[in-house]
Formats: sequence, C-alpha cells, structure tokens
Amino acid sequence: MWPLSRPVLVLLSLIALDHPEMAVVCVDQSTGLSVGTGRDPDTHTNNNTQRGKRHGPARRHPSESNCMTFQYGLDDFRHVVTGAALMASGGGGSYHDAMRVLEQLEASGWSGSVEIKDYDGATDACVLAMMGSPDAAEDLSLAAIQRAMNNTVDAFRTLCGTTPTCVIPVEIGPINSLVPLIAALGDTPVKWVVNGDGSGRAVPELPQTLYSGAATLTASPCVLADNAQRGEDARSVRLQAATAADVESLAGSVVAAFGSYAGIMLWPSTAANGFALTDHYLSGTLEQVRALGAYMEDADSPHTTEHIVAKLESLTGRIATSALTNGYITEVTQSTNGASLDVGIIRLDDTPDPRDSTSTHYLYNMNENLILYAAQDGAPVIIAPDSICYYSEATGRGFSNAFDDLAPYHDRQTGKSTGVPVSVISIRAASAFRDATGVCDSFAGLLRRIGYAGGPLKGPA
Repeated sequence: MWPLSRPVLVLLSLIALDHPEMAVVCVDQSTGLSVGTGRDPDTHTNNNTQRGKRHGPARRHPSESNCMTFQYGLDDFRHVVTGAALMASGGGGSYHDAMRVLEQLEASGWSGSVEIKDYDGATDACVLAMMGSPDAAEDLSLAAIQRAMNNTVDAFRTLCGTTPTCVIPVEIGPINSLVPLIAALGDTPVKWVVNGDGSGRAVPELPQTLYSGAATLTASPCVLADNAQRGEDARSVRLQAATAADVESLAGSVVAAFGSYAGIMLWPSTAANGFALTDHYLSGTLEQVRALGAYMEDADSPHTTEHIVAKLESLTGRIATSALTNGYITEVTQSTNGASLDVGIIRLDDTPDPRDSTSTHYLYNMNENLILYAAQDGAPVIIAPDSICYYSEATGRGFSNAFDDLAPYHDRQTGKSTGVPVSVISIRAASAFRDATGVCDSFAGLLRRIGYAGGPLKGPA
C-alpha cells in the first residue's frame, strides 16, 4: 500500500463553508505545484470540539486553497479518510482500518488539532508513510501506527542525524493520508503536516510519484522501523540506493522481515538539497480530500455518482467522468505478492448475476487500480496514471481493494455480488504528476507486468 490549463498565479483565500481559513499565498495552477508561501497572522482553529468561525467576506473552494493554513481536528480526520477512500484509486490502505483507528483516537479522549499548511521551503521535512499489504495489515491499530511512526522518526534521527519537523503523505489514501496526521499528535518531533502528496492518488510503488522525478530530491536516505512497543526493542534499517526503484525493492524485503507493515521515512528535504520538496509535490490535495469527505458525510442521503463527479472536478480542477454507474462486483481474484502488494482482478457486471449480464468490465490492480477494460470491445477504458476510483450510491462511500472494504459489495465466502451497486469514476491525473520524469514509464512497466503492452490512453490535458 502507498497502507498518492495555462499558467496563472491566483491569490488563495477561504475554502469551504464548513472550514476556517488561516493563511494566503499563491500557486501555479498549471502544475499544482507550490510557488510561494505567506502567513496571515489572523487565524482560527477548527477541531472536533469547536468549529472555526468564518472570517472574511467570502470562501473560495479547495482548488484555490493550496497554500493556506488549517487546523485539523477529529472531524477533519474523518473527512480526510472518507475523501481519500474515494480518490485513492482503490489503494492507500483500508477505509475500514482507518475508521477503526479513528474510533480508537476518539475513545482516547484526544480533542486537539494538527496544523496543515503548504511547505515553507525552510523546514526539514520528509515523506512519511506506512508500507505493506492492506490485507496483511488487518490488525492495524492506532497504537501500532503511533509506535511505528515514533520508532521511524527516532530511527531517522539516530541513523541520519536530522529530525524533520514536518512531514508529507507519500500519496492519497485512507491510511497514508491519515498516518502523517497521527505522527503529529501530541508531544512529538513532528509539528505540522504539508498540505499535499506525491501523486494525487495512491500508487503501487515509490517510482510512481512526483517525488521520484526530482533530481535534487533523492529517496535516500530511507529509514524503516517496526511497531515495537518499546523504542529500545524496535528494529530499524537505513537504506541507501541510487533510485526510488532500488529503494522500493530493498524496502519491500525489509517489510517482509518486519511483518505485514512498517513505518517508512524518505525523500528528506533539508538545507543540504536546498529544501527540494518545495517544487516537487502536488499542493493542496490533503485539503481536497478533506473537503470531499465533508461533502459526502454531511449529506442527508448518498450523493449520485453524477454529483460526486461534479464535486471532484470542482475540487481538483481536473476532468472526472463516470466510467461505470451502478454496476456490481461479481468476481474478485486477489492474492498477496510478498509483503507489500496485493495483486488482483475485479469483475464488474451490469447485473448482480453475471449470467444475466450484458456489459462486463475487468479492473486490474496492484493494491491500486491500474486499468479498466470493457470486455465487449477489449479496449482499455481507463489507464493509470489516471485514477480509477470506486464509489457506491447505496453506501455513499468510496473504498479500496482491501478485503474488508470490498465485503459490502462482494461476498468472499460465496464468491457472488451482495447486490449493492458500485460505480467506477475516472479522474484525470494532474499534469505535474503525469509529466514528471519517469512517472508514465514506471506505470507502463507495471501495466506490462499485468499483461498490458500498450501505451497510455491519450486524453485531454
């Protein structure tokens, strides 16, 4: 699991009617990359006990909020998980696991907040995530995540001689959007989280990120640590390799040795490399998934697929379409390959009983969804790096390919659809992500591994 128009500078301001604003800066909308920062000294707090009050004459929507500062509380964490479960393209960890972790956080009595803002280009930072198979990590808990994150941060300090005080998600995902937020809880070295990620979706491997295309932002040193209860008992490893692909290979072996999952910290951004994260991440994506989650959770009844598509376009500024509306998952073939990849094929039909179907689609995944085929003409409908996202009009939620997430829609015991409909939504990849060095080539290599030798679909930019 990763268990990520024409140039114009726009002034960023207020975003959603349910969320406070805190700072204003600028972003290059042609790329989605951060190009500057600023601070508004007049701030408000938004947490699970008191929502921030609106300040100022208007609120602009989240595609214009990339460089503002926010305070996320427990309600916002839930919204992040809900929005990420849809936008993650079937990966990024289990939605059910993430919600269980948040139930444990609520039970702990936590009522604080975590600061979220654009990268300032002056703070030691790192990408922080959980690495492992979503289905192998079914026992994931809040305590396990906190121990893994603390052990990983401590190991990075010991093995690399620096302690990043801000972190950024590797990708969009129910778990991997949540993990950096959990790392910043309480009295820890991590003080705030960058509003962004490396892909705008979840990805199977490290090379399929915007980070990997940066010459000055190297994946090494990379540190992994397990979730041992006592720091002195923690197992940790520092990896040094020339490329993100090499780090991925080595890290997979470490995760296998550690168990089903591990904390991972890599792509350090420090004075030594000119704080290279500044120009090499998708800005604003964490707030986009939060706003999407709030839209989904605040509804009196589930939104239609058409409404979700429209909301995705308004939040991201990218083209979204419904590739399949209210179909049924009639077959799931899924297996865990090593410690970090679940590989599978999902069959979707227009009827719960595939014998009555007149339209069949096949969705191939490696944790994340990579390609959707229409069986009727044998042609790809959607190909990564574009996102291939699940949504259900019956439940009002998105979900991942983890078995517990698929359970409401497909009965694993009988091998049949539960009769609960699902839709598949395409979101055009951000141009900065699609055009980053090596990203499309890396996705092409994954597609060849699952039997597709063609090139990416040509769609609108």
